Amino acid sequence: MIEFRKECINAIDLALSGKWDEAHLIVQEINTSFAQWIHAVLHKIEGDESNSRYWYNRSGLKTYESFENPQYELLVIKKDLFE
Repeated sequence: MIEFRKECINAIDLALSGKWDEAHLIVQEINTSFAQWIHAVLHKIEGDESNSRYWYNRSGLKTYESFENPQYELLVIKKDLFE
């Protein structure tokens, strides 16, 4: 459980620093709701709305419309991972 949180936080940090591909490689290998939510946000950042919506649906945590700013959304996810 702790390991997936660490990997998710690493993916968020990479995404926030503009390393989309590296972040994507991490989350696509983790099968948790949080990783799927991050995956959704990454595709939102990429501009791939249909793929993003797919991952939001898989995560079951939020919807595409829940957050307007993907960077802020990643910070919210990161905070939630610490709770």
